[in-house]
Amino acid sequence: MSQNPYAVARPSESVLATNKLIRNTYMLLSMTLLFCAAMAAVSVVVRASYGISMVCSIAALVLIWFVIPRYRNSTAALPLTFLFTGLLGFGLGPMLNYYLTTFSNGSELILTAAGGTGVIFLGLSAYVMTTRKDFSFMGGFLFVGFLVAIIGMIAAMIFSIPGMYLAISAMMILLMSGFILFDTSRIIHGGETNYVMATISLFLDILILFQHLLSLLGAFAGDD
Repeated sequence: MSQNPYAVARPSESVLATNKLIRNTYMLLSMTLLFCAAMAAVSVVVRASYGISMVCSIAALVLIWFVIPRYRNSTAALPLTFLFTGLLGFGLGPMLNYYLTTFSNGSELILTAAGGTGVIFLGLSAYVMTTRKDFSFMGGFLFVGFLVAIIGMIAAMIFSIPGMYLAISAMMILLMSGFILFDTSRIIHGGETNYVMATISLFLDILILFQHLLSLLGAFAGDD
């Protein structure tokens, strides 16, 4: 009885494609994070206003909703990705300046939040990569949780409830940790096959995790 050569070739090709996707995603993610940090530093130095930060955020939303998905498979995808992450990085400036000027240990809080974010991301990613566990079942729960958190943030702003901000930050840290598991799992199990979109998903997980971890640290650290 003759063997079908494709029976071995197909799984092998699938593994190679997945490994290539993982390699490209994490390489691009590393570069975009560095670029984001550089743009955030520029924003801090020039003391960008909250108005500029809002404009950057709106422009980034336009890119991620309407532009990047359309050009995800073209040569324009990479420069658009750097533009997207650069805008979000520059938009961090006012928030970082707030911690640097309000807290005497502001720089330590920022570095601690950045380090904590890195540890959480690397730990969760390594867990998924090692166990190869499929976390796709978390998608619906995470989406609903994110909507609840957004509604909570709006309510906190309208009714000025300081304690709610802390609860939402803690909730967002848990949600972004879940999204890291979910998005990493999608890369491994074929849920996402485009490394640009995979990079953007993980980048947003990391950025939002950093912002809320910094917010939580600032709330408990106080001004020395």
